[in-house]
Amino acid sequence: MKSLSKLLSSIMIEEIIGSDDKIITDVVSDSRKVTTGALFVAVRGTTVDGHSFIPLLQYSGVAAIVCEEFPEFIETSITYIKVSDSAVALGYLASEWWDNPSKSLKLIGVTGTNGKTTTATLIYEMARLMGYKAGLLSTVCNYIETEAVPTAQTTPDPLTINALLRRMVDAGCRYASMEVSSHAAHQHRISGLNFAGGIFSNLTRDHLDYHKTVGAYLAAKKSFFDDLPGSAFALTNIDDKAGNVMLQNTAARKYTYSLRTGADFNGRIIESRLNGTTMNFNGREVEVLFTGKFNAYNLTAVYGASVLLGWPVEQVLVNMSRLVPVAGRFQAFHSPKGFTAIVDYAHTPDAVVNVLQAIREVVGSRGSIITVVGAGGNRDKGKRPIMAKEAALRSDRLILTSDNPRDEEPAEILQDMEAGLDLEGRKKTLSIIDRREAIRTAAALANAGDVILIAGKGHEDYQEIKGVKHHFDDREVVCEVIEESR
Repeated sequence: MKSLSKLLSSIMIEEIIGSDDKIITDVVSDSRKVTTGALFVAVRGTTVDGHSFIPLLQYSGVAAIVCEEFPEFIETSITYIKVSDSAVALGYLASEWWDNPSKSLKLIGVTGTNGKTTTATLIYEMARLMGYKAGLLSTVCNYIETEAVPTAQTTPDPLTINALLRRMVDAGCRYASMEVSSHAAHQHRISGLNFAGGIFSNLTRDHLDYHKTVGAYLAAKKSFFDDLPGSAFALTNIDDKAGNVMLQNTAARKYTYSLRTGADFNGRIIESRLNGTTMNFNGREVEVLFTGKFNAYNLTAVYGASVLLGWPVEQVLVNMSRLVPVAGRFQAFHSPKGFTAIVDYAHTPDAVVNVLQAIREVVGSRGSIITVVGAGGNRDKGKRPIMAKEAALRSDRLILTSDNPRDEEPAEILQDMEAGLDLEGRKKTLSIIDRREAIRTAAALANAGDVILIAGKGHEDYQEIKGVKHHFDDREVVCEVIEESR
């Protein structure tokens, strides 16, 4: 419990009605979770406005309400606090409620279209290899040192974030890394957090169903860097055209990384294989267990962040070779028939291109690439034909299949994808709605030396169809199919 006056000292207040001399028993932004003595923060969401529930809470026992506009009816037993943006206020109130845990950690945020999960996870793993306790907030899973905590979204709400960070601090963690999605930045879910560093990976088309324009998408990413404090570092991919944009208005110390040009942290691929790569980091050669240029960028960012965190360079280089790929990210499975299946989360045109280029660099003309890919329903429809086009250009055979259709018909999603194919692309393409059958067909078509890419779902262990999540794991299906082919 905390005094209301103490909580309110963390936010900018425009007007207050009632007394701040109260004890608060909980802070919530979900009206269904209001209990006696709670502070309710009315946030305007994308589909629901928390202000609409205020009249229903007048006799709920709620002690105080933070809002952007006062209700018509004022209940004298409730304290009303007016702020300019309740989403921003929620972040600071959540931090204060949990005793500002981000100030007791070295918290690193990673943003960008692709590479967030891998980069954030590897920083967490690096911290542990360096001998520190650490935490992670990611798309795949949250970790409090070694304790796995299931995750529902890339970046949780402020109350969940701070509750997890508090558990990390209480568990003795000194470092934490987290993915910062564009949605989270735009919705102020990271408001009130104290970051020690921020990393930008890249920016390509994604989430335009939400942001509408690439410019708005970029602005959401940039806002994370704009808000970094002067004590933090801002590490950006200078090879991406948006890289310098991220640094324009930040107060943080500015650093760059690159595979192509002079930067503070340079990475270079010397030799690439399906099971690893020989890389050079700032003049030092290291064997890593990752494949592809996109992973080389992720690893260079991890190397740079590790150095900026003050960890000894020699030990960092040794540990770079000990890092292992994240589940569902370029995860390879080898068949006795001689082909290799790779499961990857690539679900944007750029990500599909990156993975296929990485495979082609290794396979060359010695084997064929068979790609199995779909597109999610109720998401940016504009990227569907682009994904199919790019996949067809870089594959010898292409199988379009269902991903997470959500509320859409899978056949209609595949039609949207097929629209991006020219005559040559159509000749090499099959459309098989059943994802299991699509994977099985790819395996039947594969010969020794070939590589099957199963893209789009990666670590996910479900298919969402008409609001219901059905168990489906690409990795499990691949293992089943390989076993069947023995």
